[in-house]
Amino acid sequence: MTQFAGTSPTKGGFSPFTRMGKDAPVKSSQRTARIAGSTALVATLGVLVAPGAVADPEHTVTATPTRIHEIQGTTRISPLVGERVSVSAVVTATRAFGSSRGFWIQDPHPDDDPRTSEGLFVFTGSQTPDVEPGDVVTVDGTVTEYYPDDPATTAAQSTTELVDADWTVTARGAELPKALEIGPDTIPELLTATPGGSIEHEPLRPETYALDFWEAHEGELVSVSDVRLVGPSTAYDELYVTTKPEQNPSARGGTVYLDYDRPNTGLLKIESLIPFSERPFPTANTGDTLAGVTSGPVEYDSYGGYTLMATVLGEVKDNGLEREVTRPQKPGELAVATYNVENLSAVDSEEKFARLAEGIVHNLSTPDVVALEEIQDDNGPEGVGDGVVSADQTLRRFTEAIVAAGGPRYEWRQIDPEDLADGGQPGGNIRVGFLFNPERVQFVDREGGDATTAVRVERERGGARLSVSPGRIEPGDDAWMESRKPLVGEFVFRGRTVFVVANHFASKGGDQPVRGRFQPPARPSEDQRVRQAALVREFVDELLAVDRRANVVVAGDLNDFPFSPTVRELTRGGALRSLVDTLPPSERYSYVYEGNSQVLDHILVSSGPHRVDYDVVHVNAEFADQASDHDPQIVRFIPR
Repeated sequence: MTQFAGTSPTKGGFSPFTRMGKDAPVKSSQRTARIAGSTALVATLGVLVAPGAVADPEHTVTATPTRIHEIQGTTRISPLVGERVSVSAVVTATRAFGSSRGFWIQDPHPDDDPRTSEGLFVFTGSQTPDVEPGDVVTVDGTVTEYYPDDPATTAAQSTTELVDADWTVTARGAELPKALEIGPDTIPELLTATPGGSIEHEPLRPETYALDFWEAHEGELVSVSDVRLVGPSTAYDELYVTTKPEQNPSARGGTVYLDYDRPNTGLLKIESLIPFSERPFPTANTGDTLAGVTSGPVEYDSYGGYTLMATVLGEVKDNGLEREVTRPQKPGELAVATYNVENLSAVDSEEKFARLAEGIVHNLSTPDVVALEEIQDDNGPEGVGDGVVSADQTLRRFTEAIVAAGGPRYEWRQIDPEDLADGGQPGGNIRVGFLFNPERVQFVDREGGDATTAVRVERERGGARLSVSPGRIEPGDDAWMESRKPLVGEFVFRGRTVFVVANHFASKGGDQPVRGRFQPPARPSEDQRVRQAALVREFVDELLAVDRRANVVVAGDLNDFPFSPTVRELTRGGALRSLVDTLPPSERYSYVYEGNSQVLDHILVSSGPHRVDYDVVHVNAEFADQASDHDPQIVRFIPR
């Protein structure tokens, strides 16, 4: 006689902040359980009964017979949290890797309430469950809500699960419930209700809100067919697709994020439950197609939201996306670019330097000035708190790589930060800086600029000049706490003075996720960026007060969107113009995050430059193979 039974650890034992329940987790036992409904389920499915799969008479069944939809309920939080239940269902998928192993079960006989999911995850910890799809099981477990962080503070939604589970296979070979097919009209256009707090206890409205729709199908099998990839495959083995191909499409196959109140509800993340030894995870670029059927259970992830955990994964069809090349500047045009080179340090590989250099020479057609972000010190993150802040070796390797790629011998200007004062990767001491081609443009050097000295605007023969060049904008202000300080440089092109401000504003760390439990999500990091924007804008206003026709370029990674208060502060009153707004909506992006093509990098100009020609050059963000995670931008103009 063969007994198919198993037991799982309590998931809460792996982390002190993972469970919400009425009582302490129940400890595992080795008993098997069987509920009255299991026999009826096996008979209904008409499958082979597993010999000997009966309840152990030496143990008392203490769990309450329950249906999955009763566990899931009509809100995000189970009405049975903390209770011991016993359910009969069909295994639809298993996760046999990592420290969060387990299996999904689904009731093949749903109720008639569209708010209640018929699927559920059974957590087995580091133990590989001894079940497979098609097994009919009776599972005896404790209902819990899993959070990735402290339930009292996390912004992530929870996942309803069974922990401390015992299970018995009562039959094998059952037909799986049919996967729900997701098409262009399946998901509602609205993302979620916005009560001004947690949505956890709000009644689900799956016909109205996208997040409610997915929650109402948590743990159930769903499928998509021939869907477009809206981002590159990630280092974490993720794909992002859109189920709504007409929703804010980018010019090159992505989905553009255009406003806070216009989230892209068609986005869906896909991971694979298929062992990579059997099916290596695919490499894909934005605009490729995931051809055929992809199906599996739905799981919530704090990164990317609801995720299809594929047991069947389609084939990637390469749609031939190519890296862009911008035109060269004309002899009378000054070309200024911005490029976030993603933590470039002197200890990086030759390949990274060579690829970034190729981007400068070939894709950007050798700009006259390049504002660089994320230049690290000479030993990068290898030295934390070691006092090394110089980036001369990093910049020397970069400029030599540019020469090797066929470009000019750029010079550089930058200011070393104080050690560990400007945020970013610990020990890297990232900063902004300038490359410039001395054959085309002159840099005006004025001594005195250092990590703590503020640059000032001075009047000279009716025009404006900098007190120090290069110089930092108000480096002692609290707005720049643990953040990069803007660098201003004074350049001369064909006798005309041009001021370039290189920026890398504070990151979005600490903001609540778009698909989290708090709606609308709070964006506390925005406050610091708005203060930073105000300081930059004050400096620009000082320049324009001395010379209203001054040629001013504000460029860099502002870590914020064109529609954000940060950018609105810079453009307030029209003194600066955001050039990304001059592009069609389908072209407004320089970065791809969780399937959203979005703008974090910007170039803004004063009214001084004329015949302005602007381009975002897509060479990185849409591709799985990247030299940086950002796309560079370039503006060409004739200074007044």
